[in-house]
Amino acid sequence: MTESGIVLYHREFNENMDDQLFGGLMAAINSFVEELIKDGLSSFELQNKRFSILKRNSIIFIAVSSKKIKEKKVLEELQLIAKKFFELYSEDIMKVWDNDTSRFLNFEKEIQSSLEETIKKFQDAFW
Repeated sequence: MTESGIVLYHREFNENMDDQLFGGLMAAINSFVEELIKDGLSSFELQNKRFSILKRNSIIFIAVSSKKIKEKKVLEELQLIAKKFFELYSEDIMKVWDNDTSRFLNFEKEIQSSLEETIKKFQDAFW
């Protein structure tokens, strides 16, 4: 998502949450935390889920995982996803981006292996 909360791409397991509403909430939380701490939020936990956050070039990458999965592994995966994102969508493209999120729909194909591996790990943690 962008720093302003526009969700560029999402893959959700809970379809009850609107992705843009979630993005706005995360942007507000991150902005608040940045006022308190210069670097902003890196993760937070709710019951049995962890929200891991990686910020690169004004884009915020968020992964939701079980607290049973090591945060280091989640952050490593987020770094790979961020790298792939900027290989496909350069900083120059982002500077002239017209807020059309459909441009990022194909991103899932590019990170399919990460998503499948992450889903398998998530399932293994619960089943």
